[in-house]
Amino acid sequence: MHIDALKTLVTDALEDLKAQDIVVLDVSRLTSVTDRMVVATGTSSRHVAALANHVVQAAKDQGMAPLGVEGENGTDWVLVDLGNLVVHVMLPETRLLYDLERLWADMPSDAESRAEHRS
Repeated sequence: MHIDALKTLVTDALEDLKAQDIVVLDVSRLTSVTDRMVVATGTSSRHVAALANHVVQAAKDQGMAPLGVEGENGTDWVLVDLGNLVVHVMLPETRLLYDLERLWADMPSDAESRAEHRS
């Protein structure tokens, strides 16, 4: 599935169940692990799990099985790995604590990291 279609599928699934503060990060220049990250907030552990499950089901409905899901049962953070796109669904306190948006914005790109290691 094309990355833009996958991004739309994920954000639509999150919006369906009223996820809050959905942010899409383009990390393709920063890491070779994934191209995009979607970060969203749920209002409770149950809501976080429901949001992640809805994303997984939406992907499966389109014939795309997630590569992995971490933190499913009663946690404050669930990660859904869809290959070119990774979804992080968190409680507000957890999102504030880890501040992934700032963390990824401040990271050097893979190319910059390789250049630093050569010097």
